[in-house]
Amino acid sequence: MKYYDAIVIGSGQAGSPLVKQLAKAGKKTALIEKRFIGGTCVNDGCTPTKTVIGSAKAAYLINHSKALGVHVDNYQIDMKQIKARKDEIVLSWRNGGQKAIENTENLDLVFGEASFTGQKTVKVKLNDGGELDIQADLIFINTGTTPVIPNIEGLQEVGYFISTTLLDVEYIPEHLLVLGGNYVGLEFAQSFRRFGSKITVLERGPRLVAREDEDISEELTNILLAEGLDIYANAEAVKFERENGDIKATIIVDGRQKEIFCSDILIATGRRPLTEALNAQVAGIELDDRGYITVNDRLETNIPGIYALGDVNGGPAFTHIAYNDYAIVYQNLFEGADQRTTGRQIPYSMYTDPQLGRIGLTEKQALEQGFNIKVAKLPMTSVARAIETGDTRGVLKAVVDADTKQILGAAVLGQEGGEIITVLQMAMAGGITYDRLQYFIFAHPSYSESLNNLFMKLGR
Repeated sequence: MKYYDAIVIGSGQAGSPLVKQLAKAGKKTALIEKRFIGGTCVNDGCTPTKTVIGSAKAAYLINHSKALGVHVDNYQIDMKQIKARKDEIVLSWRNGGQKAIENTENLDLVFGEASFTGQKTVKVKLNDGGELDIQADLIFINTGTTPVIPNIEGLQEVGYFISTTLLDVEYIPEHLLVLGGNYVGLEFAQSFRRFGSKITVLERGPRLVAREDEDISEELTNILLAEGLDIYANAEAVKFERENGDIKATIIVDGRQKEIFCSDILIATGRRPLTEALNAQVAGIELDDRGYITVNDRLETNIPGIYALGDVNGGPAFTHIAYNDYAIVYQNLFEGADQRTTGRQIPYSMYTDPQLGRIGLTEKQALEQGFNIKVAKLPMTSVARAIETGDTRGVLKAVVDADTKQILGAAVLGQEGGEIITVLQMAMAGGITYDRLQYFIFAHPSYSESLNNLFMKLGR
């Protein structure tokens, strides 16, 4: 048995910065990583997908450049080059992160799979063979999540992609069937449509991105339909089989059965926590009914000294939230702070094109919570910067408290939507009321300047 002051299981966007700070604080620390340094974000999520989306955006711009007086003919999509560029960027981040960890004194990097053998003891099945038994008073779990694979007849036989494996294709699928109409599915669906694939999206719910207001969902759906995606809501696949080299999918749409043929399948139907291998029950760690580790608002489990950070604790599944989990835990343990997850802002962006940036309450949520609200909407066709750059798709929407004039939430579906929403997030954090933004001085011409006109819609 080898003794440490702290053990961190998983090197995602909470685990990686945490181990370095623990070691610098004088804690003898072990980092256990089953696969690659950087977790999902660097290796399978944010970094590679946004790199591929960048290539897809270039293809879209070429296709729509004639209206701007730029004529480009006979361009080609080189999937091998797109993959090579993605791989280079991913490896630079992964290797840089690993080097930083390896160069940190007081920190041991162990590649293997961890499982609890007692409340504060862990066995590591080493990737290169053998086992290692370690113990620590402080343990931090950052194991993340993995895609859920639905139990559909014939799916295993015909084969499928998940978000990780689709990133490695070096060909353009002829017809990609996407199961799931939320962030992962839509980002991939739009990108591969731009590369030249025929795309069909199946969403089990009544509409895409169901967590958003209906008008935002409808606006996004229309944008994707205009790019040539086929989208079915209230739809699910019930059977797959091979027929003459293609995949025949039997689907149910609005209660009616139909068949479609495709060449490839992407599963984007949600994720589940990576907790099975941990044997958390041996340590007495409580899990919820979905397998996520339960934590309090300081991210500590029911076992003192054991914490769960990032997606594995069932909180908002965003990289920036995982990083904030790290910040909360570190500040509380080593800086005497009393940081908590309760009430923190949850901004997020979906990197379809245009982007959907979101902060705070939707209109529906604000009404459900009993607020007296006003709603402001401004189409991107009324935004000078959008007109000048030739892309007026989308809409800005803000929900405010009619009594206090505080901004309760906003959605920006448009170019630089993720950046515009950050301006509103800062306003909300600083208590800046919407009437002050009506005459706020923004640089001209900028996308953020459109916030003047958005809030003018509400009057004084």
